[in-house]
Amino acid sequence: MADDFQFFYPNRMGKIILRALEEMVGADDYKRIMKASGLQLFIDHPPSGDLERQFPFEYVSQVQAGVETVYGIEQGRELNRQVGRACLTGGLQEFNPLIGIADLPVRMLPLGLKLHVGFDMFAMVFNRFTDQVVTLGEDSVNYLWTIERCPVCWKRHTDAPCCHLAVGILQESLSWATGGKEFELAETSCVAKGDEVCTISINKRPIK
Repeated sequence: MADDFQFFYPNRMGKIILRALEEMVGADDYKRIMKASGLQLFIDHPPSGDLERQFPFEYVSQVQAGVETVYGIEQGRELNRQVGRACLTGGLQEFNPLIGIADLPVRMLPLGLKLHVGFDMFAMVFNRFTDQVVTLGEDSVNYLWTIERCPVCWKRHTDAPCCHLAVGILQESLSWATGGKEFELAETSCVAKGDEVCTISINKRPIK
């Protein structure tokens, strides 16, 4: 497989994504999505739970496209966002023994510092354990989560930003880090529609 693909998630992250998807849509629709994605091999043989980087970026992207094929673009993209949110819970459980996420006193900090620590922590997970490249920034209004090498839209071509899985993961990460606060997020640039990088803007003021 390594000879055929260039960049990878660890098997564990692939397993988290597919498990969250199957739990959300049920076994029958999961099979439909896997077939639409060209990933029938995972219907009966899910990825292993190890940290070997063997789950190609192409597979992450194909699953997003498969969901849109089965459910339609609008509903499919919303589902991809919800799957992203569900992935965070599984991700915390799977990665906490390695980096102690749940043991960090993030939620006891003031909101601004809490957000900075949370962004740094989750960016570190992706930059350390995957071939995804995340950089952080901000302007006067928004925090900026920039994915310079994005698996979610890898080799896709779309008319609008399509990294809804990433938006959902980040949305739930912020909710976890802030004790349940919700923020306005928007993907403002996306490689799939011709931009140089994928950027998710997060308004600094919570909605609630």
